[in-house]
Amino acid sequence: MAADTATPSAQFDAAPLTRAATMRDVAELAQVSIASVSRVLNGLGVTSDATRQRVMDAVDQLRYVPHFGARSLSTSRIDTIGVILPDLFGEFFSELIRGMDLAARGHGQHLIISSSHDDAKDTLAAVRSMSGRVDGVIFLSPHVAAANLATEFAGRMPVLLMNAGAADAGRPAIVIDNHGGAVEAVQHLIATGRRRIAHIRGAAGNTEADTRAAGYLAALGGQEPVLVEGDFSQASGHRAATQLMALPEPPDAVFAANDMMAVGALLAFQEAGVRCPQDIAVVGFDDVPIAALVRPALTTMRVNIAEIGRRGVERLIRMVQAGQNAQPADTFCEVVRPVLVERQSTAAASTAAVNKG
Repeated sequence: MAADTATPSAQFDAAPLTRAATMRDVAELAQVSIASVSRVLNGLGVTSDATRQRVMDAVDQLRYVPHFGARSLSTSRIDTIGVILPDLFGEFFSELIRGMDLAARGHGQHLIISSSHDDAKDTLAAVRSMSGRVDGVIFLSPHVAAANLATEFAGRMPVLLMNAGAADAGRPAIVIDNHGGAVEAVQHLIATGRRRIAHIRGAAGNTEADTRAAGYLAALGGQEPVLVEGDFSQASGHRAATQLMALPEPPDAVFAANDMMAVGALLAFQEAGVRCPQDIAVVGFDDVPIAALVRPALTTMRVNIAEIGRRGVERLIRMVQAGQNAQPADTFCEVVRPVLVERQSTAAASTAAVNKG
């Protein structure tokens, strides 16, 4: 085999392969050693600019895709991150994945994304399927105890938890202050003069739904609680609003556990001729993109979903890079504080009363 000294950007003359290219094929076409190809692709050791260019030209011509399993033998990394979400549908998860993808690409990483379908068995099966294929896992599930996940995968790979139950697990985590955000949402409605505030809660048994409902109850003061069930979907928000309008004493405000249920409630009120905010005020949670586009624009608790996704990926990358050198401080639970975004759906009751005329 020729020495690794040929000129850069040389044009190769090779018959197209009828099978997947290997590292040996790249080495032969570039006229360098397999070790040189490995060094270039893994960014290890010292190679000349000419050698690096020949290798990359051969990779492009052969459409070579590195075998990550073999690569991990020398680097101990696969440059791939696993993400397990309870669902892949909806604006919240779209925004979360968008933030994760931007961060991953910025660091030369790949994502493998799977859904647990809010089922404990499916969740554990998804994580097991990623073992050996990813450097670490970002895990969000409101139905599986964080401690169980930590026990299942302790010592195998870095795991970053992103769910409301993660704070008590003593594991690396990013969580939203769901209780505090719910309290602020209800206090905002009280400050606008609302005196009968209902809550459309998320699915029963969902830790985020339970925590937001608890925040709602804590903030009511002397008001009588009015709770109706939802499941975080727009349709469930529509059904819940219909139930509220049928009450002998309908509420004058609604705090929905997420924006999609709030949007469903707004649609139900509009269809029934109930004006928002004149007759009823509505607050959501999350600040998904559609919250600013509906009319009236939705007041909500912003958590900057894409930013949370970005921070999650970047934190997991740091955990992977630290490896056995990770410090106890790396296991802290980062709490994200929601921020109230006031829009048209919660104009003050005094203003709404004037507008009725």
